[in-house]
Amino acid sequence: MWYTIKLNFDKFGDNLIQRSSAEEIGLKILLVYPQYPETFWSFRHVLRIVAKKAAFPPLGLLTVAAMLPQEWEKKLVDMNAGQLTDEDIEWADYVFISAMVVQQQSVKEVIDRCMKLDTKMVAGGPLFTSGYEGFDDIDHLVLDEAEVTLPLFLDDLEKGCASHIYTSKERPDITRTPIPMWSLLDIKKYTSMSLQYSRGCPYNCEFCDIIILNGNKPRTKSKEQIVAELESLYRWGWREGVFIVDDNFIGNKRKLKAEVLPAIIEWQKKRRYPYALLTEASINLADDEELMRLMAEAGFDTVFIGIETINEDSLVECSKTQNRDRDMVASVKRIQNHGLQVQGGFILGFDNDPVSIFKSQINFIQKSGIVTAMVGLLNAPRGTRLYQRLKKEDRLLEDMTGDNTDCSLNFIPKMDRETLLNGYQQILDTIYSSKNFYQRVWVLLKEYKPHRTRRLPRYKFWHIRGFIRSIWFLGIADRDRKHFWRFLIKVLLRKPRAFALSATLAVYGFHFRKVARRDNAQFTLKDTTS
Repeated sequence: MWYTIKLNFDKFGDNLIQRSSAEEIGLKILLVYPQYPETFWSFRHVLRIVAKKAAFPPLGLLTVAAMLPQEWEKKLVDMNAGQLTDEDIEWADYVFISAMVVQQQSVKEVIDRCMKLDTKMVAGGPLFTSGYEGFDDIDHLVLDEAEVTLPLFLDDLEKGCASHIYTSKERPDITRTPIPMWSLLDIKKYTSMSLQYSRGCPYNCEFCDIIILNGNKPRTKSKEQIVAELESLYRWGWREGVFIVDDNFIGNKRKLKAEVLPAIIEWQKKRRYPYALLTEASINLADDEELMRLMAEAGFDTVFIGIETINEDSLVECSKTQNRDRDMVASVKRIQNHGLQVQGGFILGFDNDPVSIFKSQINFIQKSGIVTAMVGLLNAPRGTRLYQRLKKEDRLLEDMTGDNTDCSLNFIPKMDRETLLNGYQQILDTIYSSKNFYQRVWVLLKEYKPHRTRRLPRYKFWHIRGFIRSIWFLGIADRDRKHFWRFLIKVLLRKPRAFALSATLAVYGFHFRKVARRDNAQFTLKDTTS
């Protein structure tokens, strides 16, 4: 039986007085998702045009909310989509915080506010799991995977003996993970919803902390769970895109092809394809014709792939075995030919990167038609093999910011630092110049063959409003507007069916240019103050 014992500080001293001990009520839980800074992934300038608040919801917190006792009152504040007020914090018995490393500055501000208002805090998620030593002010740290550690905390909390830290290396069976509590969310503020199918990755890249957080062996949900989660979103009225957030969606190809994708296809057909799906996968997706065909038929139209580098020596260095000994441009085009746009992650700063890497990366990105090319600097997350190696080599610097696009490095690179940063800026300035960006979109349009069985997009008011606003931001106010108009006219004349996609990608390009110019300004500032 749960009782709330809401405690306030006596204004005359440190003695605690009990507000209510007889009345049986549920605890009040405030779930807070801190703000993330402007990065490629924030899509801040896209959101400004389409008048949305955030790209993706805090899936982890929504899932944790579904694991808490049903009788507890719950409220969610996503600081990327709304304000966190003192009234929110004072309302709560406990503030639950989850965050990634990139959100650490906002996390510190949330902690300070909770401490000033004497509200207890519970924290979990990647930031705290990898660096809990820096958060002594948090009352309870529920680390690793919540399916294991959260019940331990809840049991102790009920008994009145909750500990400071809960941790476990057990990898839970995620077929027991509940459907996220979508009722806490104002879905109209977001451009996409999220869903998790699997955890873990079968590869062991030196710089990646996924295997630290989720293990090497992919664990998957059942086809029934995935269909149930899609159906729950549908019943809440969601009709836009869905991001399947797996670190490697194709970690278990056999189950995908035999069970999960056929189930998604059946559901999508029954519901007349309400969702365009996006996910992350490894480049060896290009080697499996059946898998690509099934993904396209299931409604996937975009896949993010960690390309990282086209330098073979650097791939050997970081153990990116799945990317080695292949024609990367041909692999990307094969995926595009099957109706899947390829977004790519790229990394600079490997020990084996030659000075020619900057030009090579530019040429590859332009030839491959990877429109959304997320280029960042190598950093070493805590616990990774890279972190351990650099520590032994006495090359580690301060902790990483979590934003690999802010020109920060948490280690001493083999390449001259100024050469590396200048080369990084050269890549961003080149690939996100309006001329080169629109050329790259055109390369994609020539290769991309969308699946024809999907229903045509159903446009809503916010789509039309977003297009009108994009005309202002890109076609009138932007200094590169001539390239925008030349591109749109070319698409209308030669590929009119791709007009909606092209207009959307143009807005993405506007965001990427803004972020690239910000990074350039940051680098210039650091250079002048060093």
